[in-house]
Amino acid sequence: MLTDLLSELQSLTQGQVLLVKILALLAVVLIAQWLSASWLNRYASNLVNIDATALAQARRPLILGIWWLGITWMAEVLQQTYSAVSLQWLVDLREPLVVVLLAWFVMRLISALQVWLVTAKQQHLAWDASTAEAMTKVLKVITVISAVLILMQLFGLSISGVLAFGGVGGIAVGFAAKDMLANFFGGLMIYMDRQFAVGDWIRSPDKQIEGTVEHIGWRVTRIRTFDMRPLYVPNATFTNIAVENPSRMSNRRFYETFGLRYADQAKVHTIVADVEQMLRHHGAIDTQQTLMVNVNHFNTHSVDFFVYCFTKTTAWAEFHGIKQDLLKQIADIVEQHGAEFAFPSQTLFVQQA
Repeated sequence: MLTDLLSELQSLTQGQVLLVKILALLAVVLIAQWLSASWLNRYASNLVNIDATALAQARRPLILGIWWLGITWMAEVLQQTYSAVSLQWLVDLREPLVVVLLAWFVMRLISALQVWLVTAKQQHLAWDASTAEAMTKVLKVITVISAVLILMQLFGLSISGVLAFGGVGGIAVGFAAKDMLANFFGGLMIYMDRQFAVGDWIRSPDKQIEGTVEHIGWRVTRIRTFDMRPLYVPNATFTNIAVENPSRMSNRRFYETFGLRYADQAKVHTIVADVEQMLRHHGAIDTQQTLMVNVNHFNTHSVDFFVYCFTKTTAWAEFHGIKQDLLKQIADIVEQHGAEFAFPSQTLFVQQA
């Protein structure tokens, strides 16, 4: 049987042999594509986290790579069969396109890693969005530069000359774009120091900067002010100013002063004690923090006492609801003791003639 098959192949014309080779290569490519896709699906179903992510991102570059290799092999077969056909340029592009596909896979993997790191189920592995974005940007830049250098080498360009030119040109660019570089390294310091992240409410006592961070770029940081206007701050600014991050406060402070009439001076200490007792039993007050209620001043028209404590919540709207409730309860305590809040007044003593 094998002898008959060989004799039949020998009887084929040149065009028929070419068709058989192309069909064989096409069959190999299709089988390789099916096997790789089947293997990826079967293997990825047994994996979790980063392994499954890497395989999912490798699927499209791998399939395109298989097809590209098949096309270049078919081009070689055509050249060997018909010397008049020149497809060497297609064969020469085999290695460069493989490099491009590898770079594409790495870029896809880096983007997937960014999402995975931010949404990691293990809390000790989870990164904040700003740090993950910074690291992925750096890795993508490194990937693109490496791919470009490899492609230059494949096309016969001298990398050493390019690197030497880049060293000299880098000095000139550094002087010409010092502000841009300052902003770049300022952004890098923001990512490394983590003084704030996207979504944080920040303000600066040194500058008129206050709002919610929307985006941290390589040159500027976009902040949405409380009147909904976008504020663009160069990153270099944050290296020279103090930045306050209220979003990371552990508690919110309630600090108010109340004045009672001098006519109610005998009731002041009882009122102060009842107010302190009310605060210690209030569910929204953090009793582990400083809690003080004391008389602190004899004013011109009132006996003043202050209330100093911290709420458990840090939410701005919720805090003001708690503050309203505390003010009402303090007013009720004052009223229960038959006392009144003082207001500016004058007493005139008229001497009888």
